[in-house]
Amino acid sequence: MAQPNEHLLTGIRVLDLTRALAGPSCTRMFAELGAEVIKIEPAPGGDMVRGISKLRGDRSLYIIQQSLNKKSLCVNLRDPAGLALVRELVPHCDAVVENFKPGIMADMGLAYDDLRQLKDDIILCSISALGQSGPLSHKPGYDYIAQAYSGITSMIGEAGDAPYIPLAGIGDVSTGVHGAFAIAAALLHRARTGRGQHLDISILDCYYHCHEVNVHQCSGSDGAIQPTRAGRHLAYLCPAGIYRAPGGDITLMGFMHHWRDLCKAMGRPELVTDAQYATDAARLAQRDQVVKMIEDWMAGFPNVAAIIELLEAHGVPCAPVLTIAETLTHPHLVARGTVRTVNDRFAGEFQIPGMPIKTSDYSDNPDYRAPTLGEHNRELLGTLLGRSAAEIDALHARGTLMEGKL
Repeated sequence: MAQPNEHLLTGIRVLDLTRALAGPSCTRMFAELGAEVIKIEPAPGGDMVRGISKLRGDRSLYIIQQSLNKKSLCVNLRDPAGLALVRELVPHCDAVVENFKPGIMADMGLAYDDLRQLKDDIILCSISALGQSGPLSHKPGYDYIAQAYSGITSMIGEAGDAPYIPLAGIGDVSTGVHGAFAIAAALLHRARTGRGQHLDISILDCYYHCHEVNVHQCSGSDGAIQPTRAGRHLAYLCPAGIYRAPGGDITLMGFMHHWRDLCKAMGRPELVTDAQYATDAARLAQRDQVVKMIEDWMAGFPNVAAIIELLEAHGVPCAPVLTIAETLTHPHLVARGTVRTVNDRFAGEFQIPGMPIKTSDYSDNPDYRAPTLGEHNRELLGTLLGRSAAEIDALHARGTLMEGKL
């Protein structure tokens, strides 16, 4: 039976030296699963995202979304006394997570070997765009830079036109989750062996890991297959893609064994045995004709909902293409907590993406809150480092520590 204020990772403490999205997504997984996450924010402004999404006064909705249940310690990292405080915290932590450009941690005296001198079994997770090693490791980068190097960008958009980028942090968030899994694995490894670990997690590697058929088809065909973007439809199975319908768009997967179901739904069972359409390869050879056939059929319905209802009745995988606004009130997304409502002390009530991990013992939406800048300076220095109130006041007075209203 779960105890109050307990969760899966209760008792784990993480020192969070991350900013922006990839690193904070990693530590967000730990914070939302009950670990104590100490978010080190550089003075004077803190995490750069505190200046983004200020839609409710001066409070950043971005920082709320990424920092629920984290503790903020705002330190002047250019002050040797500030760095000394960070080093003092290391022995009290199970893991350190950072997403600086490779080399910065070493410049700060916080490289893995430095951390091991402070705690010999420490786990360091270094998250970067292109990795800690390799010819490109020195380059600064973001999600879309790594995406371009991974070949993923080349697969998005219309054939023969410039590629597109998705307006979502797919690489950053995926990398954060990979990092969180790596830390969890390292914690299990440490429990078994007593040894720490330095984990090198890059957005580029995580993006490349997302290729389904592109890499092995290109390599396995000795280059005869050159995967590239194909617009609204898959290039290796048919029908599979986004179809125009009255009043909206529908994503439909009618390939392989689903072709039979789709033909029944369309009232065209004879197509199942028609040699022109019987296999995915045959349908791919005339994909434009297949797309036209399906969209012409859809045009006879009054709306997307009517098409979805019929397709679902025949077991055809399909979905309406929802807008962001539509997701906020969709019954399934709301019921599962996929769309999560938070009530911030300053910004009030609004919705954010929920926690994807559902557990049997713990609430999907614990009453977590996001910290103000430096909100936990006194608590952390007092309880973990044994600093007196007077000593903490002096650190604030000299600018080593800082606090902000939001």
